[in-house]
Amino acid sequence: MSKLWSPSVRELTPYVPGEQPREKLIKLNTNENPYPPAPGVERVLREFSPDHLRRYPDPTSSALRDSLAHALGTTADQVFAGNGSDEVLALAFQAFFRQERPLAMPDISYSFYPVYCRMYGIDSCTFPLNDDWSVDLDALASDSGGVIFANPNAPTGHGHGREAIAALLEKVTDRVVLVDEAYVDFGGESAVPLVERYPNLLVTGTFSKSRSLAGLRLGYAVGSPELIEGLIRVKDSFNSYPVDALASAVGIAALEDTDYFEATRQAVITTRERTRQRLAQLGFEVLPSQTNFVLATHPEHDAAQLFLGLRERGVLVRHFNTEALRHYLRISIGTDDEMDSLVEVLEILCR
Repeated sequence: MSKLWSPSVRELTPYVPGEQPREKLIKLNTNENPYPPAPGVERVLREFSPDHLRRYPDPTSSALRDSLAHALGTTADQVFAGNGSDEVLALAFQAFFRQERPLAMPDISYSFYPVYCRMYGIDSCTFPLNDDWSVDLDALASDSGGVIFANPNAPTGHGHGREAIAALLEKVTDRVVLVDEAYVDFGGESAVPLVERYPNLLVTGTFSKSRSLAGLRLGYAVGSPELIEGLIRVKDSFNSYPVDALASAVGIAALEDTDYFEATRQAVITTRERTRQRLAQLGFEVLPSQTNFVLATHPEHDAAQLFLGLRERGVLVRHFNTEALRHYLRISIGTDDEMDSLVEVLEILCR
């Protein structure tokens, strides 16, 4: 630990991303989309002129925001674009959650949330999930400096419907409620239409999952113009140009191909349900999921040993070494062939 670091840096416990292996494995550990981006993305990459890269991109990302607004049924002044949803979330933590009261969040959710709290000196209060592993929205409505949760939740997969989110917003009116919708396209119900009614609602999303652009880094937020202005103030105090010109063009192409988006989204959902059934036949308990992953445990086999056995046989999944999740594996949904290989290995390991 370097003596040259700021004191606050020495106290950080960074987020640990899923392994990105160098050897060839069936990679089911980081919830990437198993299908390539929309065909229009390849066309943009082929035709994009390198000459564009000598100039700074549009600091307002106006073309991308217009395209997002059209796709989401909002107006451009209700949309913010950033360099991946992790960056958008980081800006939101700075813009809205550095309050005297602690930030309310589930105790099992996206593990970047507590990292941002430590990074920005934000106190937090966590609440257990319900018995069915759903986020306890009633608990989150308690007195706080803000509310954040993923919906559908990660890594549990459960999602609340729009009416439940609206009921929460009826109780929480004086602070920002941030709904992280990274996985909503795989079976959830988006809260974006509620933005018109609730000026304290901020919804974040990503191009990494359902748009197959995890390697590009594009994210966004939808909220009232007042909240968007807050994000812009923080963004322009940190990095005025977070979305590069190529990323903007690629993102627009991905949004325009609605048929491809729908086809790949449905393919992931179909494979997920097929995988859940096959895992259940092997004795796994698999939580219902509205995401592109499943969370599974086996009553007779240790999750850590299954993780190692899978990896030795060329299949990489995610095992969280935490007290709450140490008995579970989080398995991203791949192609049908990849999931067949997963099940074939588990059939050997679970004999």
